[in-house]
Amino acid sequence: MLLHSVAFGNYFIPFFNAITTRVTINGSSRRCSLAKFESRAFLKNSSPLLPKAIDNKPSVVHDSLRLLEWDKLCDSVASFAGTSSGKQATKAQLWTLNQTYEESMRLLGETNAAVQMHNHGGCAMDFSGIDVGLVKSAIQHAQGGQPVDGSEAMATVALLLYAETLQYYLKSAIKEDAEWYQRFMPLSVTILELVINRSVVKLVQQLIDDDGSVKDSASSALKHSRDQVRLLESKLYQLMNSLVQNKMSETSILVRCALLEEVSNIDGRICIRLGADSPTSFEGLLLSSGSGGESIMEPLSAVPLNDELQQAKALVAKAEADVLLKISEKMRVDIGDIEKLLNKTIELDVINARATYSLSFGGTCPDLFLAETKDGDLAIDMLVGNRNLKNWTLYIPKAYHPLLLQQHRQKLRKARKDVTNATSEIRRRNQGEIMNQKEETDINLSSFEMLVTKLEQSPPIPVDIFVAQKTRVLVITGPNTGGKTLYLKTIGLAAVMAKSGLYVLSSEPVKIPWFDSVLADIGDEQSLSQSLSTFSGHLRQINEILKHSTSKTLVLLDEVGAGTNPLEGAALGISLLESLAESGPLLTIATTHHGELKTLKYSNDAFENACMEFDEVNLKPTYRILWGVPGRSNAIKIAERLGLPNVILGNARELYGAGSAEINEVIFEMERLKQNFRKLVYEGQNYLKLSRGLLENLLVTRRKVMDHGTDQRYRMMQQVSEMASMARSILHKKRRQIRASATQPSQPTVANNIQDKPKINSQDAVIESSGIPVPTKASDSSENARKLPQPTVANNSQDKPKINNQDTVIESSGIPVPTKASVSSENARKLPLEKQAKLPKVGDTVHVSSFNKEATVLKVEPSKEELLVQVGQMKLKLKLADLTT
Repeated sequence: MLLHSVAFGNYFIPFFNAITTRVTINGSSRRCSLAKFESRAFLKNSSPLLPKAIDNKPSVVHDSLRLLEWDKLCDSVASFAGTSSGKQATKAQLWTLNQTYEESMRLLGETNAAVQMHNHGGCAMDFSGIDVGLVKSAIQHAQGGQPVDGSEAMATVALLLYAETLQYYLKSAIKEDAEWYQRFMPLSVTILELVINRSVVKLVQQLIDDDGSVKDSASSALKHSRDQVRLLESKLYQLMNSLVQNKMSETSILVRCALLEEVSNIDGRICIRLGADSPTSFEGLLLSSGSGGESIMEPLSAVPLNDELQQAKALVAKAEADVLLKISEKMRVDIGDIEKLLNKTIELDVINARATYSLSFGGTCPDLFLAETKDGDLAIDMLVGNRNLKNWTLYIPKAYHPLLLQQHRQKLRKARKDVTNATSEIRRRNQGEIMNQKEETDINLSSFEMLVTKLEQSPPIPVDIFVAQKTRVLVITGPNTGGKTLYLKTIGLAAVMAKSGLYVLSSEPVKIPWFDSVLADIGDEQSLSQSLSTFSGHLRQINEILKHSTSKTLVLLDEVGAGTNPLEGAALGISLLESLAESGPLLTIATTHHGELKTLKYSNDAFENACMEFDEVNLKPTYRILWGVPGRSNAIKIAERLGLPNVILGNARELYGAGSAEINEVIFEMERLKQNFRKLVYEGQNYLKLSRGLLENLLVTRRKVMDHGTDQRYRMMQQVSEMASMARSILHKKRRQIRASATQPSQPTVANNIQDKPKINSQDAVIESSGIPVPTKASDSSENARKLPQPTVANNSQDKPKINNQDTVIESSGIPVPTKASVSSENARKLPLEKQAKLPKVGDTVHVSSFNKEATVLKVEPSKEELLVQVGQMKLKLKLADLTT
């Protein structure tokens, strides 16, 4: 045993040294350098757990943020980041709130670009597949000249490949539509400037497997060493099996099975685990023994093989380290680009977290501006729904408290999950389970479904936030648990969200000024450790607010003047609010129960009143706000509804005073008038909407009538065009026929055709039987006219036309017909008497042979032998030859 121990130590001192070195690399030294890297490589702001030490802001600022529960909202937004470093960076960036107006606009621009990428779909960012911690560790090892781990190398490759994929999708979107480049600004520039080292990706994929292990093909030495390890392990298992089989003949079947199960690997050495009563028939080294009699034995025959196995494993570890060192050296060449890519990835993850949160909760991009004090009107514009945002300092319609909305969604999600689980349980128990369990599950399912229905029907109630430009102090009154504190927190969180680059949770366009800080005094500031009462805690917080507020600060005060004598508290509240209105912050919003603070509006235009609505019938708040109306006390009325004795109520009213009662009556009348006015406004809006609908229907009907008229006109024009085309075609055919007959002089061969032979004068004009001269092609020159063929039949000589000296053709009837060459301006206006007798008159009915229809004569032009006739709805100008009377 001692001899083997010495041999064991001599064989494996180098191996254990290698293991110890590797543990040192992966252990404390790596953690120390990793912490150093985190403090150097990332955002200027490290952990969000120590915000005061980071930006050196006054404690009142951070106290106000905690009162608004801004830290919870930061955690909610950070949960949408895909990487661990992205979550930390998101919380750090949101918590500091040290942005200038320009930086806030830049953050909103980044959020808008990420929202556009989500809406595009193909360019949506998701960094959940990137292990930033492993990439940081790989960068640290490469910088220190140490071999990277296989998983670290694969994490780096995943980062590079995702950046390359993001660039590819962005370029594809820009190629489809160049406008996406501007819509994604400034993220499009950031993404396209990312440097991806393909050589690192190629080398790592060539040497490292997907699970982070080094491939056998990474080096010949590694392949040889691993083959040796596999061979030695095979020999050792064969040896152990042979030792066990030698004992099988001496033991029962049960013992054989037990022996086969006892062969195991202990610290890399193949050994046999023996039970307390297990007999041994081989010599070996006792490595360990338990209290129950169990022992681990290494047979002597297996010691040399186990030693060789350890040596082979040491060679494998060295070969793997050489391969990983090669990767580390490759990364070290471009370590600056990899580190920059990692930092840009985390910045994109932070931006994407803001955009994803804003989309998930239905936010609206705020119109953030630097406020200037101007006059503005509130009451009428707000009530009639004037959307002209230039008149407002703060305009946030239907705003939700982020944490309240998140809590409602979580409850609804859990209730739906319970319904799904209960349904699955019922389905499982339907297969043979006992009936009482099934009935119990049915009851649970019913209650879960009722809870889901209740949550769906009672979502959080949004509030309207309207503050005119002239308002410097808004006084909100109302009953306890009416929602005043929640209203203050909603306003404060909306202002902080807009400043930090988040969307405001509102369903409509939002206008909100940029505030340098939000200072709040909300809740119970009692401190027992400092011996401060509730009133003293409020005064200390208010004093800090007065010290650090500027002309661009939002101040939120809850229950001004509470916690002390009502008269003194009211006097102190009035003085405080008047001071803030005169030369204090940009906007102050205060809640109170003191009736004296309600009257400040009527003596100072910088004040405005509002109250939380209370349902006096059901005796519960509605969580809606009424603008321009101060709240009135409901304590005595509530007590009366709850059945308090009339004697107590009468004494209370008497002690409360007639003046206060009259004020309450005036407030009640104002509320009634306000409600009636709002009702009339809503009715007017409904009538306006109805009239707009009727106008749209009228315009649609008018458009249909006009379209129908246009269609009918087009159809008639098409018919006229077709008939005109047909008429022109007939006329052209007739003219071609006439010209064809005129250009081909006939040769008379029959005696009875003499009277129809055309007569030719000296100017080559052909006089047809109709008496209308038609020029021939041969009349183009006088020479060709004299060469016309002459009649050859003897019996036609007596009817040959005679040509006089005036170039006129004398027909057989003895009536001279002027030729084309001899027509003068005066003779052209004279027609033969027989033709004038045949011309129809205006109003006559003629027959149009080409259309085979009757037509009415509208106009006669004797000189042109043309008529204007009407055929049905169509008017045509035709020649006299085309008509028959």
